Amino acid sequence: MSSKKSVPGPSKSETRAEQTTAIATEIIDREASERAKKTERLRAARLQRDAEIREDAANAPEKPPKRKAGKAKTKS
Repeated sequence: MSSKKSVPGPSKSETRAEQTTAIATEIIDREASERAKKTERLRAARLQRDAEIREDAANAPEKPPKRKAGKAKTKS
């Protein structure tokens, strides 16, 4: 009779820890992906808004310079 020793697998706590790590990593990766998408969307919107502002400024008629008001003289 030969006695076979099986190689012990991961313990229950190690398996649980691996599952928790995998789930946490998945959540973190998903949040990072969503954050990157949101950042890209907001960046595109900002660039479009800035382009519209520059276009409006280029098309706006020039305003005459404002006259500076002189200092009021007071009697002493």
